[in-house]
Amino acid sequence: MNIAKYIDHTLLKPEASRKEVDKLCGEALEHGFYSVCINGCRVKYAAELLDPSDVRVCAVIGFPLGACTTKIKEMETKTAISEGADEIDMVMNIGMFKDGDYEYVLNDIKAVVDEAHGKDVLVKVILETCLLENEEIVKACEICLEAGADFVKTSTGFNKEGATLEAVAIMKKTVGDRALVKAAGGVRNYQTAIDFINAGASRLGCSSSVAVVEGEESSGGY
Repeated sequence: MNIAKYIDHTLLKPEASRKEVDKLCGEALEHGFYSVCINGCRVKYAAELLDPSDVRVCAVIGFPLGACTTKIKEMETKTAISEGADEIDMVMNIGMFKDGDYEYVLNDIKAVVDEAHGKDVLVKVILETCLLENEEIVKACEICLEAGADFVKTSTGFNKEGATLEAVAIMKKTVGDRALVKAAGGVRNYQTAIDFINAGASRLGCSSSVAVVEGEESSGGY
């Protein structure tokens, strides 16, 4: 298995420097990771560094809280795509979801999906599963399917817990073959990566990507 092709090599910490983006992109090119996942302000720079390789650029939207307005998420998406983003990882509005305002959540996701799909860019929706009960994970996945999302994603990596095998299995069972699953947060070694893939993940988000592909253990990071 070429596990590198499952990995979105990730750098999302707020203090991330240009030098660190250089390192991220260099590692992605060296190891053949599927993409780099970065904050919006770094998209254009990363896209220039990676051109003309096949390493994709993934931009986070509404990150890490998901609580900004739909219009802001739409504009972030439009800007990121115009500057070179190939994929969008948006955060679901978790507070509205907890309120039971599923129509708001649906329309929030759909606005980003419509903007991205109009430019042939795929969308992953971050559920932040550590804040949800199992039945809420199912409901959130169903909303994502209705909105036309391409992936459901476990976590931002900025909350109390990252991906769990249980959450990934629930997500995969819910979406079936209608969408894909991304596990993010806590993937720090090769065996954990394999476990998440076996549980149903088609993509892995991690900052410990080099340790994962080299069969080592990382003590920290996303």
